[in-house]
Amino acid sequence: MLNHVFLGTNDVEKSRAFYNATMDALGVAPAGEYPHLTVYANEGGAVAVGKPANGEAASVSNGATLGLKASSYDQVNAWHAAGLANGGSDEGAPGVRENAPGQMYGAYLRDPDGNKICAFCPNENA
Repeated sequence: MLNHVFLGTNDVEKSRAFYNATMDALGVAPAGEYPHLTVYANEGGAVAVGKPANGEAASVSNGATLGLKASSYDQVNAWHAAGLANGGSDEGAPGVRENAPGQMYGAYLRDPDGNKICAFCPNENA
C-alpha cells in the first residue's frame, strides 16, 4: 500500500547522518544520495528526506508519525541508540507498548528537524 514518504529537512547533511545511522540499524542502505535529497528504499517502499521542492523551509506536521518496521527487539534498540547518537531526541524509549495492537515492541524519536518517527516489531513474548 505504501509507495513512499517524503520528509522535509532544513539541513540535508545533518538529516543524512541521522537517517543513514537509523536506517542502517534497520538494514536499509541509501538507494540514492543527492545534494538536496537522500532516498532509502526496499521492498516495503521508500523514504526520502530532503529540501522541500517549493523552496520554502521544512516544517513539522503536527500529529504525523512515520512508522518503520523492525524485525527484533535488538533492531529497535539499535535504531533508537543510532538516532540518539546522530542528532535525534528521545520521544519514547524502547519497550512493549501496552496499547499497541499485539502489544508490539517499539521506540520513538524526533529527527534533527523535529519529525516524529518510530520503529516497531512484533512482541517476542506474545
